[in-house]
Amino acid sequence: MPDAQPAPAKALSAPQKALHKLGLRRDIDLALHLPLRYEDETRVVRLSDARDGQTVQVEGTVTHQEITMRPRRQLLVTLDDGSDTCTLRFFSFYPSHQKALAVGARVRVRGEVRGGFMGRTMVHPAFHAAGGELPDALTPVYPTSAQLPQAYLRKVVASGLARADLSETLPPELLDGLKAVVHGTWTLRDALRYLHHPGPDVSLDALEDRSHPAWQRLKAEELLAQQLSQLTAKRERDALRAPALRTAPGGLHEQLLAVLPFALTGAQRRVGEEIARDLARSVPMHRLLQGDVGSGKTVVAALAAAIAIDSGWQCALMAPTEILAEQHFAKLIGWLEPLLAPLGKRVAWLTGGQKKKQRSEMLALIASGEAALVVGTHAVIQDQVVFQNLALAIIDEQHRFGVAQRLALRSKTTEGDDGQSREPHMLMMTATPIPRTLAMSYYADLDVSTIDELPPGRTPIVTKVVSDQRRHEVIERIRAQVAQGRQVYWVCPLIEESEALDLSNATATHAELSTSLQGVLVGLLHSRMPVAEKKAVMSLFTSGHMGVLVSTTVIEVGVDVPNASLMVIEHAERFGLSQLHQLRGRVGRGAAASACVLLYTPPEGGRLGETARERLKAMAETNDGFEIARRDLEIRGPGEFLGARQSGATMLRFADLATDGHLLDWARGAAAEMLAQHPAAAEKHIARWLGSKAEYLKA
Repeated sequence: MPDAQPAPAKALSAPQKALHKLGLRRDIDLALHLPLRYEDETRVVRLSDARDGQTVQVEGTVTHQEITMRPRRQLLVTLDDGSDTCTLRFFSFYPSHQKALAVGARVRVRGEVRGGFMGRTMVHPAFHAAGGELPDALTPVYPTSAQLPQAYLRKVVASGLARADLSETLPPELLDGLKAVVHGTWTLRDALRYLHHPGPDVSLDALEDRSHPAWQRLKAEELLAQQLSQLTAKRERDALRAPALRTAPGGLHEQLLAVLPFALTGAQRRVGEEIARDLARSVPMHRLLQGDVGSGKTVVAALAAAIAIDSGWQCALMAPTEILAEQHFAKLIGWLEPLLAPLGKRVAWLTGGQKKKQRSEMLALIASGEAALVVGTHAVIQDQVVFQNLALAIIDEQHRFGVAQRLALRSKTTEGDDGQSREPHMLMMTATPIPRTLAMSYYADLDVSTIDELPPGRTPIVTKVVSDQRRHEVIERIRAQVAQGRQVYWVCPLIEESEALDLSNATATHAELSTSLQGVLVGLLHSRMPVAEKKAVMSLFTSGHMGVLVSTTVIEVGVDVPNASLMVIEHAERFGLSQLHQLRGRVGRGAAASACVLLYTPPEGGRLGETARERLKAMAETNDGFEIARRDLEIRGPGEFLGARQSGATMLRFADLATDGHLLDWARGAAAEMLAQHPAAAEKHIARWLGSKAEYLKA
């Protein structure tokens, strides 16, 4: 008799698929799916007492119904509650509406009352037959999709909330500390029940700004789960093995220091020592190197690479764009190749656009170990790239890479003499400084090194915010700069005309400047150009033959032309604060006085939006990348800094780093204590809040 086959998995219904799409798979997911807002259906208001613009629930009798065709097809219903009348107006309606709102029907209606020439109206109000008890709690309105009506979602959330295991995961000693932070004795169960069905006497402001103690309890639990998952990931990594890399007296590290054409700053020396201490341990380093634009992170990376190569291992450096990878390649070749040649070692170059013959040659050098240092784009992590013994992976502008890409680089392990695999050390670099609260939360599993000092000789950049109406003055300024032998960047946000956005594009601006600046070589650079053409343009600009470079944001990071002294950013109001700061950092790299012009175009007949004004104001007021990062966090939230770090995992849904620092401080201390004293409870807490998403934090 053949073995019985397992029963096929039951197909999901359309509502179940929609729930899964919203991430609602478990009872606890439903319990944690909190309302966007609330509707007050606990009381009926007399129409004569309702204020214009107020959303109220009224009860009355339908006295008239008609369908009119002017100015468009609509259903008009007159409701009389004995104190006044109101016209209910529906532009989208069905026969069921007409039946439920037939003349003589007694109904309860909820909507915004508007006054007008023709009397009071409600447009598309909610309604149902009158009668029955009024609810004793506010009615929740949940985030949903088109496939899930509120009535259905309310029902499944209520059943999920009833079934979910909401038993306490926090041990008594941590609960005592939490009570002082959230001002009350709310349990998780009480907080969730209250937030799903708050009483009518609650302060809606406290619910909406999430300052209510029930919200505070929830946010504290969420932050604790995040801190626990980060600490767990760090401990799991600490249990892995990595090659212990040490410098040899007179070795490559010392030789590189001796041939550098400049002295390291104190900050560069300090972070270099922090990295060297990590590399000497047999535990994988997982360090974030942050430093403002132009602070000299590349040379710190080169010194770390020298330590790995000195120890007989390979190093890989991965950058997000070919231009940035080439900048690194040129610098590292200049510094390291003369020192590697006597050792029979080379620097390899890997990008997606390479010809097959060159690529095959590079892959062979990497596999044999002759390539001690490999520089490139995401091509470095492809399956066909096999390292002989990779010990150090350096990722530049780490927020531009996804979780899967970083995990792929980490997975290129090497077997040690004892037969155990060795993980590579990881050094991630960013020129977007991370604000303190963000480092404490999303980067809690990383060690952070900060270069907080710029090399000497850098000139401060003067930043001016200028309306596009003064464009001709800016072009005259460019003419003067070029006449003095200086070079200029002009950055545009789009390559081609867009019907959706009224933006000048790089191509049109290039044509305009070429015409206006007769006798000046004006170049054009954007991401859709062939690689060879991009290289040719960059070569003309870096050599000083090209006076003006019109570009999209491909020059955001890594381009280093000390002679460039003016940066014009067109439609600056369309860029993020961090991106504006990165672009500004392309000038001020030499001794000449440098300036950045933020050219903005206000909407027709109006002012710039609040967010755009705040960004431009911040840029004009400070050159400090850490202050820029702090303001960016206030304006935009954490997304800009995280990039794809949390890809596939939820960002903080409830806690707000700008206002909940006191809860984050509690969560940090509580997580360490809970993992040490109550590991089973910690595991249950992580599973409740993050499920499988905790895996993503390991990248």
